[in-house]
This record gives sequence, structure tokens and C-alpha cells, in this order.
Amino acid sequence: MRCYFPRQVIHIVLFIICMHAAQSTAQTSPPNRCAGEEARQFDFWIGDWDVFEKDGHLAGTNLIVSMYEGCLLHESWKAKGMVGQSFNRYDAARGLWHQTWVDSTGGFLLIEGKFVNGVMTLSDSSLPGKKDPMKINEIAWTKLPDGSVRQHWRGSKDGGATWLTVFDGKYVRSTRTQPNVVGAKMEPELK
Repeated sequence: MRCYFPRQVIHIVLFIICMHAAQSTAQTSPPNRCAGEEARQFDFWIGDWDVFEKDGHLAGTNLIVSMYEGCLLHESWKAKGMVGQSFNRYDAARGLWHQTWVDSTGGFLLIEGKFVNGVMTLSDSSLPGKKDPMKINEIAWTKLPDGSVRQHWRGSKDGGATWLTVFDGKYVRSTRTQPNVVGAKMEPELK
């Protein structure tokens, strides 16, 4: 006795067999290498910020976003006469944070460091190949109790024996109209 199946039934059965085979042979996604606790240490800096100098004047605006499944923090700085960007990443193999900064004035800075006692401190003191090893840049970011962030950049010309403040700013969450609003003013006027 011969048995005939409608063509649609055969197609459905073949589809189910193929789907099952595809699911059983599919590779699992590799684990996110940036999911560790250390890779989240700088997340307090994520946000859209207005940055003020010690005297209360607006220094600029800064947008910090997490990218690549948390593997990178991207900074977009805007100030009067200058824009800049940095890329920040935790290097698990070395146990260090790394920042590369570039800006429209030709500025370029490579700094590395650690998050210790609630402060992210990055410096170029130990980076090889510096033109003048006695010149040191050190930047520290601290989350304050009110949710703002202090960024204190200091420099030394004598290998760290003495220091001068290059910039001391307070990051306050922006109340500006956000960039996804069509036709909105994107940033406050900088004076």
C-alpha cells in the first residue's frame, strides 16, 4: 500500500528538520569580554553634561556614551573654539584603564591608570616614548554625592615634584534639549 502526503506537509516537515539542525549546530555567542565589574568602573561618567569651571562659568559640554556592548566609553567635548573626543577602555590583561584624547587644536594625549577608592585617575607618567619624561599629565574623575562629577587635571614639569592645576571642572547633568529633538538648540552659548 502506497501512502501519499500532501506537498505542503512534506515542506513543513523538511522546514522543521532544517530549523532543528540549524539550532543544534549554531555556535553560542562568545561571552562579552567587557562585562566584568572592572569594565563598569567608569560608568559614572556616562551622560550628557554641562561642565563648569570653579568660578561657575560654563567651560563646555560633554557627551559620554557607552559603545560596543560596554567595551568603550566615547567622549565628545565641545567648548568655545575647540572640540575633542576621547576613547576610554578597560584593558583587563593589564588591569588598567586607557584613554586616547584628540582635539581640534592638534592636542593628543594618552593616559592610563586605575579606579581606586572611588576615583578614576589616569596619567601619562609611565607611558614610554614621551618627548619629555619630566612632564606629567594626571586627570582624576570623582563622582560626587549629588551625582555630579569632578574632573581635576593637573600637570607637572618636574616629574611630579610640584603640580599645577590645568583644569578643575564640575560635570552637571545637562538640562539642555537633547540631540534627538529635531530643530532643537544643541548646546548653550559659550562665552
